[in-house]
Amino acid sequence: MSDLSAGPFVRRVAEFVETWGADRLVAVAARVGDSVVPVPVAASGPGERDAAEALLRAARDEAIPDTEVAAYLRGVAAGYRHTGAARVESVWSGPSTHQVPVRATAQVLVDIARQAVHELVLLTYSAKPYPPLVEVLGDAVERGVRVQVVVETLTGAGSALSGNEPAAAFGGLPKVELWHWPSSRRPAGKAKMHAKVAVADRRVLLVSSANLTQSGIATSIEAGLLVRGGTAPVRAAEHVAALQASGELVRLQRSYSPLF
Repeated sequence: MSDLSAGPFVRRVAEFVETWGADRLVAVAARVGDSVVPVPVAASGPGERDAAEALLRAARDEAIPDTEVAAYLRGVAAGYRHTGAARVESVWSGPSTHQVPVRATAQVLVDIARQAVHELVLLTYSAKPYPPLVEVLGDAVERGVRVQVVVETLTGAGSALSGNEPAAAFGGLPKVELWHWPSSRRPAGKAKMHAKVAVADRRVLLVSSANLTQSGIATSIEAGLLVRGGTAPVRAAEHVAALQASGELVRLQRSYSPLF
């Protein structure tokens, strides 16, 4: 096999797998040598297609044989899966300190939504309009991202929530899918839809104590973990999808709230 130094091709592959994950890199490997469709036909968006084309173009420029390109891509994907390649950092809302710099929940949520390419899943117990987040969610759906928000309802929360329905926070975003956990599907007692999660493209996961409110995102002291890579983002998105498929989570009609 050719001696692959850290040239443009190797760097492009590293950037691709870091951004799009091992499964998408394997999809690129499957198309190597295909002169008709040289990139994944199921690419999640222009960004992925451009990245795939860039790494294949680098391979051609370096005259690397197709068989070696495909083998290298599959090998990198296998190694990425084996190591998990997960990076974890803490995320906080509320006051900051100079002694211990940390990522702010508000900025992390905005970044996650801004960087999403094909799928963004949010779960929150309470929700109030938070303009910076509303703006980036609107931008996301306009560029073709499927945005799903799972919210609690006043009925489901009982007396624990009051005021407008949490779903009303997204009333100005008609292309955002709203989901909820029907009371009829909950076990007896006081079960709540209490998760606070954000998952983008099944590769970035934020698990936090912060609700999608001004207080939760920016003001109160809340803590969470941001995970990039590894299996956790995939499993989180798959779990939500499975709950939707089984009927545990169902679409919330826009007529549900008088504000829609």
